[in-house]
Amino acid sequence: MGKEKEIIGGALVIGGRTLSLSKAIRAGDFVFLTGQIPMSNGEPMTVGTIEDQTKVILEDIKATLKEAKCDMEDVVKSMIWLRERADFPGFNKIYGDYFPKDPPARSAIVSELLVDVRVEIEVIAYKPL
Repeated sequence: MGKEKEIIGGALVIGGRTLSLSKAIRAGDFVFLTGQIPMSNGEPMTVGTIEDQTKVILEDIKATLKEAKCDMEDVVKSMIWLRERADFPGFNKIYGDYFPKDPPARSAIVSELLVDVRVEIEVIAYKPL
């Protein structure tokens, strides 16, 4: 019998502080990624356009999925938090480039909790073992 739960990528460290969450967890055939914010040199990316920040996050998601032996085509659900509603078209253009065929189910909301960054993205992937 295999592990019921596997930690992917270890703990997250921001600004030298280890956060109380995992980068990703495989539970059976599903891989759950923690919500990703745009990072640059280990710090939140507080500058850049919505397009810049979205691309950075999606590249980080690709890398985390690869650690879990998944890719973007395995993503079945995504949740998006935007700081400003006006950012949605720019976000959506870049997001669409990463999911050109059979995109995952998706929810998106505007949240005042995003103070330093413009966007956060969380995904769930399905990849049978």
